[in-house]
Amino acid sequence: MEVALEDNNLMEKVLPPDEQEIDVELEAKEKKYLRGEGANLESLKDKKLKTQLASREKLYGKSAKAAAKIEKWLLPASAGYLETEGLEKTWRIKQTDIAKEVDLLSSKNQYDIVLPDFGPYKLDFTASGRHMLAGGRKGHLALVDMMNMNLIKEIHVRETVRDVAFLHNDQFFAAAQKKYSYIYARDGTELHCLKEHGPVARLRFLKNHFLLASVNKIGQLHYQDVTYGDMVASIRTGKGRTDVMEVNPHNGVVALGHSGGTVTMWKPTSQAPLVQMQCHPGPVSSVAFHPNGHLMATSGKERKVKIWDLRKFEEVQTIHGFHAKTLSFSQKGLLAAGTGSFVQVLGDSSGGGGGYSRYMSHSMVKGYQVEKVMFRPYEDVLGIGHSMGWSSVLIPGSGEPNFDSWVANPFETSKQRREKEVHLLLDKLPPETIMLDPSKIGAMRPSRRKERPTRGEIEAEKEVAIEAAKSVEMKKKTKGRNKPSKRTKKKKEMVENAKKTFPELEHSNIAGKKRRIGEDAAAELPASLKRFARKN
Repeated sequence: MEVALEDNNLMEKVLPPDEQEIDVELEAKEKKYLRGEGANLESLKDKKLKTQLASREKLYGKSAKAAAKIEKWLLPASAGYLETEGLEKTWRIKQTDIAKEVDLLSSKNQYDIVLPDFGPYKLDFTASGRHMLAGGRKGHLALVDMMNMNLIKEIHVRETVRDVAFLHNDQFFAAAQKKYSYIYARDGTELHCLKEHGPVARLRFLKNHFLLASVNKIGQLHYQDVTYGDMVASIRTGKGRTDVMEVNPHNGVVALGHSGGTVTMWKPTSQAPLVQMQCHPGPVSSVAFHPNGHLMATSGKERKVKIWDLRKFEEVQTIHGFHAKTLSFSQKGLLAAGTGSFVQVLGDSSGGGGGYSRYMSHSMVKGYQVEKVMFRPYEDVLGIGHSMGWSSVLIPGSGEPNFDSWVANPFETSKQRREKEVHLLLDKLPPETIMLDPSKIGAMRPSRRKERPTRGEIEAEKEVAIEAAKSVEMKKKTKGRNKPSKRTKKKKEMVENAKKTFPELEHSNIAGKKRRIGEDAAAELPASLKRFARKN
């Protein structure tokens, strides 16, 4: 009987080969999410502590298993990078070489749109990467569906367009034109004219707060709430005109680059900058933020690109050799820099932000001047706006391979979009939540009140002060001023003064309260009013 039972247990433990492979793969992934080595519970003598640590380790194990299953089943795709052999260099590989090796759908992302009469072009993508907005300097606005490369709408405003930006979805976009900024619908209908912003140089949209931020020619920073149309804040930066503006996706703080080499960070509830950093000796030409919000890249006219750690506000790395007119971080941390007719992509080999080196490069046609570079979300694609139109190149490993349909869904239907818009409005954050450290939201503010000393502490301090007053030596005086009576009177005054600094507790407790009219109060009343006093 015992042998038969053992055989049955062995049969239960044996799994099919496919399930065995899955278990081994899950175990390998689970080790990646474990939080270090567990506590040594056998050496503990405190039973309560041992129980608490055991339950915590059990919880850590469950979370690691859940994370491993999510990675296995919900995040099946992995980012791929260029890999070379021997003496080959990734930055020497051209787009023509990549096009021969990729699939048909990916090869469609390589194109050049030539529109020499309306450039240079500014670009912007929606959060899902499905739609692109292109704005030509000479008044051409185009909305493009990047999934099937269909032109949804194009309009000519017949005046200068300095910048373009999508609002919360692809149904609305803003354009900074010659005199005012305008908000347009998807079909090209003009919805609003933002006259209070003035002649705007740069536009950015804070999607979590539904705020349209702009900086104009005279250096004024404006925040406008697009849900109800009111101006939330109008700030005079005092740094003169600037063409450099970027939003930190981690906390919603707006960064401005100035001609004096400083980068200032702003929030709508403060008229003074939160941070003022001296980043370059000359004018700042571009600013970009890493998706995690902890790294910032700046470029200056002195042909340097600097990487900054915003947790310590320290310089992590300086890259010499080229002046970047425009910078952009990808979702996986690649940094694109464009200048003249040349685009260079830098990759972080260390993973901590301090090891950026040349990863890929792309040369435009001679004479093209790069105006804007921007990575397309959830795709290994870099969009380039230049003086002759806009282009798209493949950058392997730049986009997030797995998208969350609750955050950004490239395939969402109109019903899903309407429902998502309602949820975004319900989850809208107030402007007061914009701060350098958003983890402080919901935390308790430390109390500024001093703890009141106890009665015993007050009595002890009072006795020490009286003894110190009694032990003071009196000066010897002449002409009858050194009499014992006068010395005693003087000491009594010093003791009384020491006592006055410690008021009685009874008097201090009664001082802030209303006195009730009762028996004690009735005794103090005149005889004519005693009959009105309350009787017990």
